[in-house]
Amino acid sequence: MTTAASRATSVWQTFLPKLVTTFREGYSADDLRHDALAGLTVAIVALPLSLALAIASGTTPDMGLTTAIVAGFLISAFGGSRVQIGGPTGAFVVVVFNVIAQHGYDGLLLATALAGLILIAAGLARLGTWVKYIPQPVVTGFTAGIALVIFSSQIKDLFGLTMANVPADFIEKWIAYTRALPTTSLASVGVAAGALGVIVLLRKYAPKQPGFLIAVSLSALVAWLFSLDVPTIGSRFGELPHTLPMPHLPDVSWTAVKAVLPSAFTIAFLAGVESLLSAVIADGMTGRRHRSNAELVAQGIANFSSTLFGGLPATGAIARTATNIRAGARSPMAGMFHAAFILIFMLALGPLIALIPLASLAAVLVIVAWNMSEIDHFRHLMRAPVGDRVILILTFVLTVLIDLTVAIGVGVVLAALMFMHRMAEVSAIRNRVSLDEEEEAADDAKLSDTAEQRQHLPKGVEVYELRGPLFFGVAEHLLDLLQRTGQAAKIYILNLRDVPLVDATGASTLRDFIDRCKRRNIPVYIAGLSKAVKVTLRDMHALPRENATLFKSLEAALEKAAADPGKH
Repeated sequence: MTTAASRATSVWQTFLPKLVTTFREGYSADDLRHDALAGLTVAIVALPLSLALAIASGTTPDMGLTTAIVAGFLISAFGGSRVQIGGPTGAFVVVVFNVIAQHGYDGLLLATALAGLILIAAGLARLGTWVKYIPQPVVTGFTAGIALVIFSSQIKDLFGLTMANVPADFIEKWIAYTRALPTTSLASVGVAAGALGVIVLLRKYAPKQPGFLIAVSLSALVAWLFSLDVPTIGSRFGELPHTLPMPHLPDVSWTAVKAVLPSAFTIAFLAGVESLLSAVIADGMTGRRHRSNAELVAQGIANFSSTLFGGLPATGAIARTATNIRAGARSPMAGMFHAAFILIFMLALGPLIALIPLASLAAVLVIVAWNMSEIDHFRHLMRAPVGDRVILILTFVLTVLIDLTVAIGVGVVLAALMFMHRMAEVSAIRNRVSLDEEEEAADDAKLSDTAEQRQHLPKGVEVYELRGPLFFGVAEHLLDLLQRTGQAAKIYILNLRDVPLVDATGASTLRDFIDRCKRRNIPVYIAGLSKAVKVTLRDMHALPRENATLFKSLEAALEKAAADPGKH
């Protein structure tokens, strides 16, 4: 095979759905059984979530189910991850609500369709690996902001407040809630509190049980038995349809396209980032590797197709993907089964779903918001360098008070400016290097294997040298080491002598690398840390770690590795 043909084959492989790979490797009846059971488990979790997220987004509950069915099936069928579960997620609630408020539901359908085309183009342009350039403070900031907005949007149903409409603005919303407090419904408060209690207790004492479904089912039963005067899905939205809507294209005009295009880019950005983050987390849980570009193409196909049925934007759902893995999923067939089971529930259980109190779904979304907020991770990032903290807080505040699109744009731009400032400081420190050394340093964002010493290394000892800043654009290379060397390594030595600074993402990734090595019983030797980098890693709790040892020099680390007969 020629070099060009080989390269073309390699490129094609990056777009090959994991479902095709699964069937090529062989798919047994036992695999089918495991995938069917995992799909049923995830469908039980996804059912109440899809209903709740659709209502919170300002649309009808059946649209949440339609999205989970159509988009969920296609994300698994065409995606680059074996275990990814797709559907509506909390990240889209704010965007969908705002788009509907500004452009109506037809505007949302057009924006979602355009987002699907943008995602397909991004995947074909092989931009899937660019997710590493979104720094953690930005992701955590807008995710925590979305969590607070979701929580604030549920106060009306949690307390059963009587309100003509709920203002979209965050501050005005809470002023309106305060004025409406005298209309609080004790029945709604009781139902919401009971649902919250059931979910929290099940998570603590029976974490494998479908807490959301049990909570809303018990709430519906109690409300029906005692004839509680609480709003339900049926009383507000009517009975769910018994079939999927017929597919049709949204109305398209150049004026409408220009109006919704910014929202389309926001939806595409969120879908791409969340799906790839979910796939990375799934890789960490399964030990496999996803195809990021295939995943983007699948997200694009799924979002475009969702609009044909009147559905919402969709992406990879981290919690549902984790549930799928824990339930024993072996292939994308589990995600396709999940979509099929939700369709069955929708067709067969419509009258029962209509009895679910809205207060119980609000309780579900309170838990979703709490999980999204990542309070511990937010606190952890508050120990990062000042620049990262500013980006985190600013992104959070802008998401809550202004707009998600503005928050992401400002966060990413500020992170880039902060990085350039840090690079300027590093250049000032290294201003005595020769021109040749500067040209070599220009490539300092790469992780390089110290090949000369490699020839004399003890068996099983892997030495790597990091040159330049360990920042959000470089951090992913660290985790690639585990995939590259597999179980062959008995000791990792990281030479960080030429690392002048580390940011929040770099510190978090180093900690993750060390912890993954610990799970494989692989010690990590870290050599040559500067005082400034050591302080940042200590403040970020990346060091000390149980299986990580610090050495003043690479030579000292090699000496220790050679003297440790138990590791090689």
